Amino acid sequence: MTLAPDLSATKVTLLRERYGAIFDLDAPWNRTLSDLLSHRSIRSYLSKPLPAGTLELLVAAAQSASTSSNLQTWSVVAVEDQARKERLSQLAGGQAHIRQAPLFLVWLADLARLTHIAESRGLPHEGLNYLEMFLMAAIDASLAAQNAAIAAESLGLGTVYIGGMRNQPEEVAAELGLPQQVFAVFGLCVGYPDPEKPAAIKPRLPQAAVLHREQYSLEAQNDAIAQYDQTMSNFYTEQQMNIPGNWSQHSSERIASPEALRNRSRLREILNNLGFELR
Repeated sequence: MTLAPDLSATKVTLLRERYGAIFDLDAPWNRTLSDLLSHRSIRSYLSKPLPAGTLELLVAAAQSASTSSNLQTWSVVAVEDQARKERLSQLAGGQAHIRQAPLFLVWLADLARLTHIAESRGLPHEGLNYLEMFLMAAIDASLAAQNAAIAAESLGLGTVYIGGMRNQPEEVAAELGLPQQVFAVFGLCVGYPDPEKPAAIKPRLPQAAVLHREQYSLEAQNDAIAQYDQTMSNFYTEQQMNIPGNWSQHSSERIASPEALRNRSRLREILNNLGFELR
């Protein structure tokens, strides 16, 4: 397939940036792929408001994502109030970009709606008490959010996910008025990136570490992981980020102990408190 010169150059550049190395790929390309591979986490935003209708358009994109059995077990809370963003920022560890972004979306695993529907019709809903349903809801929320993130970036907006919503889930639930059986899976900042603080595309693991053909193999990943450790060390140096060590070291530290989970080691207990039995 012959690509237009601008698309061909974009393809080469984005693949190189995404993997931190030359990645020769003879495959079709289009502007949707350019948007996907251009993703970067934006942590500095302008105060410029979003155009009218942007929120509703992002939700329409989110609702166009796949959902298991069409149960649509997710919801989202749009937060624009500055005082509420400030409180959520503190609950997420003081992340300033939550305060800066004009729109903060909190994506929810939501089984309350189905409970309400069943109870209002006098029908049983015991199936909602099982781990499968919570997992389904978390997956539904993730698929919806990613659609919204891609839509936002296609409009020239920046995004960054906020897993810190799980640091203090009960306090987040109280702040957002969440009923039982609704859980804040993560947040998403949306806004115009500050051009004075540009963000680079962060390299990902080589495909040899994540792409398995026919059967999974751990041993086959060793060389790719070693290569990625060097790629990330180079990236930290290029971006003038004072981060010692490599990806393997950082990742191992992140899983070393319950304390390393940053207040999330109690998640099962908290989910039970929020109405998820997880049988």
